[in-house]
Amino acid sequence: MTPLARWCFRHRLLVLLMWLLALGGISVASQAAGPAYANVFSVPGTESDKAQDLVKSAFPERAGDMDTVVWHVADGTVRDSAVRERLSTTLDEIDGLDTVGSVTSPYSPAGATQISRDGRTAYARITYHKTAEELSVEEAERVVDAAAAARTDGIKVEVSGPVAEKTEEGQAGNIAEFVGLVAAAVVLYLAFGSLLAMLLPLISALFSVGTGMMTIKLLSHGADVPELAATLSTLIGLGVGIDYALFIITRHRQGLKSGLAPEEAAVRALNTSGRAVLFAGATVCIALLGLLALRLEFLTGVAIATTTVVVLTMVASVTFMPALLGLCGLRVLSRRERRRLADEGTSEEEPRGLAVRWAAFVQRRPGGLLTVAVVVLAVLTIPFFSLRLGISDQGNRPESNTTRQAYDMLEDGFGPGFNGPLQLVADVDGTSDRDALQQLADTVRDDANVGSVVALPAQPGTTTAVVQVIPKTAPQDEATSDLIARLRDTTIPAAERGTTMNVYVGGQTATFDDFATVMLGKLPWFVLIVVALGFLLLLVAFRSLVIPLTAAVMNLLAAAASFGVLVALFQWGWLSGPLGVGGGGPVEAFLPTVMLAVLFGLSMDYQVFLVSRMHEEWVHSHDNRKAVTVGLTNTSRVINAAAVIMICVFSAFVFRDERIISEFGVGLAAAVALDAFVIRTMLVPAVMRVLGTANWWLPGWLDKRLPHLTVEPTDVPPSAPCPPPASANAPDLRAN
Repeated sequence: MTPLARWCFRHRLLVLLMWLLALGGISVASQAAGPAYANVFSVPGTESDKAQDLVKSAFPERAGDMDTVVWHVADGTVRDSAVRERLSTTLDEIDGLDTVGSVTSPYSPAGATQISRDGRTAYARITYHKTAEELSVEEAERVVDAAAAARTDGIKVEVSGPVAEKTEEGQAGNIAEFVGLVAAAVVLYLAFGSLLAMLLPLISALFSVGTGMMTIKLLSHGADVPELAATLSTLIGLGVGIDYALFIITRHRQGLKSGLAPEEAAVRALNTSGRAVLFAGATVCIALLGLLALRLEFLTGVAIATTTVVVLTMVASVTFMPALLGLCGLRVLSRRERRRLADEGTSEEEPRGLAVRWAAFVQRRPGGLLTVAVVVLAVLTIPFFSLRLGISDQGNRPESNTTRQAYDMLEDGFGPGFNGPLQLVADVDGTSDRDALQQLADTVRDDANVGSVVALPAQPGTTTAVVQVIPKTAPQDEATSDLIARLRDTTIPAAERGTTMNVYVGGQTATFDDFATVMLGKLPWFVLIVVALGFLLLLVAFRSLVIPLTAAVMNLLAAAASFGVLVALFQWGWLSGPLGVGGGGPVEAFLPTVMLAVLFGLSMDYQVFLVSRMHEEWVHSHDNRKAVTVGLTNTSRVINAAAVIMICVFSAFVFRDERIISEFGVGLAAAVALDAFVIRTMLVPAVMRVLGTANWWLPGWLDKRLPHLTVEPTDVPPSAPCPPPASANAPDLRAN
């Protein structure tokens, strides 16, 4: 690290220019290419995937996505001549667009069932030639704008569906990012007391995340990167980018106050905290890339995008940051600190204040703290045992969106299950199979949770038939999942018996349900991979069996507790209403795996930062009590400051008014808070105090076979100190 840090410091203008050119060049290229995000939730081999393949092969004209134009009249009915004429003209205009394959109007014989019983709500089906991913935003806007032109004071017209959703991309704006950055800036200023020192982490994070976001747009043309991955990458990138810069600047400021010249202080900061940043970032990347082992296209895109941004934040921390430090010189210290350095000379600051008092309290009451921490985690974990996975739909979008309003209009006019129809896709051969399919439709119609059953028109010459089933319950309702399971496990097998017919349950709701089921089945294996990897890394880093074992248990407790918070707030609905993301519903199916990957890296970061200082003191004194005290007093302030910054950034993303992003923001904020203020501040030091010298036990035969890994090498002796400055303003943030 020393040669790199010194080169970047001395060639700071060149390094900054290279970053500016990289950001500018990638931005121009990404804007020219545009995004090509693809939300692929299908899972190969599942029933819903087989059903989709059958429909595509038998009905190629239905291969594209489908939108719904919904209208509702305040007075009269939708059959009134004025309403009928106005909407028929609008539907003809939409049907004439080159992207539209067909429009099924409620005023045609084929759409006779598309008018509600009270006659005040109707809908039309729009089938496209292409999927939503293949259509541009401009092509989607033509349909939505044409429908919106039919609105009057007495006629409300909205559009729902995957193509209409494209017109709402980015409507939430950048308020979440802005709020998160402002909150982080406040914490940084309180920590450093210097405006310039406060700005450096923000500038570094913005450059790295900005470059990462433009890169993700380009990557979306070569891989199935979901749109969610871009937002999630911003959330993670801002959090880790600011934190990594915080660690490096903290160590740099310590070097300056101890009398080092700015270049030597920067080199030492990169050679110590910079190495820890690379270690922490690498663990985040390894965990995120572990998502590839699940072999799901959606998660592969998420892994690629988020890993790209984390790698860029790491690179910025060890190249862009020393260049910025070279430009700033002593001004990263506040005026008061520079004045004190000029008047009093150099001095080593000793830990003081709350950190010292807390460490002393841990030594006196380790058993009590351990009990309190475990009780807190246990209570928060209780809701986790009710965890139900699923996928958000348009019913969870902001109420101002046209897709959400259309969703609500369809629910009010046709029932909650209308927004999540199921498809019984059958491969039939001969009259006996078709008769069996008709009997199956009659049996399904008698199910207590089925509202209606309609056989769709068959394609001449094909052996594929489709029966549409409308549940009585909403797509995210647990009763709808129970209906899918009942059809697959009981009703359909009974109907297939004695025939050559094969029937699969498909449709978007079934696809989402299959995705959630597969994710739930893969989750234990992913947890095992993440925990095992963390155990091995800590085993090598600290030459101990007990420390990685206790860390693994604590990480699982923190993850379960944070998932418990998510279940209570979103699945049980304690917070989903106030956040504007609909009522209670299942937790996103992919959220636990992605959250575990991120939390693994972040918890490793804090664990290494805390325990490495303890380990350093243990190697020096072989006094476990002193090691715990020194480690806690020297690292607690910087860990807590870093955690507060991440909590602010993550929590700010609830302002995006999107359920998925709100879940990630709240979940990660809760997990970081638990990890920093319960696990690292209470549980780890208390457990290590109770275990005593057993913390550092490692069998001799294993010690000989393990490779040696040094996260933070011993500091080199100070070089020529810098000349005292002429002047200086706030307390320093103390690190190890």
